[in-house]
Amino acid sequence: MKCENLDVWQRSCRLSVSIYQYLQDSKDYGFKDQITRSSLSIASNIAEEMEKASKKDSIKFLDIAKGSCAELITQIHIGNEIGYIDNETGNIWINESDEILKMLSGLINNLKKSI
Repeated sequence: MKCENLDVWQRSCRLSVSIYQYLQDSKDYGFKDQITRSSLSIASNIAEEMEKASKKDSIKFLDIAKGSCAELITQIHIGNEIGYIDNETGNIWINESDEILKMLSGLINNLKKSI
């Protein structure tokens, strides 16, 4: 699978794993489900993008990944405010999410230039 060679895919997978492991004992199943699903969606949409034939489809899936990343950042902030996520962990996840967003934007810009 080509996505495995992308740093952004690898980093988003590691971020998702970190979130799953951190929240594995959480009893708030609604929050846990939402934040893990948004984190999982980032890498999943990058993987799906890599298998699309058209660049326009690829851009669409990368845009979805960006939306999931923004959703994740929001959920991290909320989780931090309600005491589900400690400040240090939340800041690490937000910084990594910001880096992933930049990488996704770069991929999208490169695809748009080649259309």
